[in-house]
Amino acid sequence: MLPTEAIYLAIIIIRTLILYFTILVSMRLVGKRQLGEMEISELIVAALVADLAASPLQDIGIPLLNGLIPIAVLFCLEVIISGLSIKSVRLRGFIFGRPSIIISDGKICIPEMRKNRFTPDELLQELRSQSVNDITTVEYAILETGGQLNIILKADYQPLTAQSMGISLPDTGYPHVIINQGRILSNNLRLLGRDEKWLSKQLGGKLPRDIYLFTLTETGTIFCQAKESE
Repeated sequence: MLPTEAIYLAIIIIRTLILYFTILVSMRLVGKRQLGEMEISELIVAALVADLAASPLQDIGIPLLNGLIPIAVLFCLEVIISGLSIKSVRLRGFIFGRPSIIISDGKICIPEMRKNRFTPDELLQELRSQSVNDITTVEYAILETGGQLNIILKADYQPLTAQSMGISLPDTGYPHVIINQGRILSNNLRLLGRDEKWLSKQLGGKLPRDIYLFTLTETGTIFCQAKESE
């Protein structure tokens, strides 16, 4: 490889790393809600960031700041808009829209379907994906601003729960990971008031490095699975 080619490759690698970590940090600052569900403004930011990040990588003659500065501005703008929308219901409705009731009392709301350009086939597909085959069993179907269809069944068709049957069940607790692929998570072990002597006894002679996953709840429920032999 010629020196100029090596320098060119090194520049591309460095630029890629800088852009990657810049976008990574920015996405972390935006928050987990935006990572889990994408609103209209967030989709716009994602599309623009992809285009802005590609330009400095494809042409090293373009200054890296030409990509970094617009990306930083976009993420700052998204954080500001998200913060303002939390305080202002009107602003949130203007930017993100409002949920639409697609089904009410087992009847399809055709104007809302047309407004959201939602076809009957799409509606039936969404219902099937949530194990609903009969529209008449649906009390409400709400199309959220992020595009998800949330379904509320009529009372007679909702699944039975322990509360509805008048049964009191004990709390099972949260399963804390104690061993993850052979590595002991000592902080979780101490959090539950246990030590490695107790853990060794529970493993019954097996070594931690032979365990794929070991979890323990506050109520003492244990799940343990050994690694598979390769």
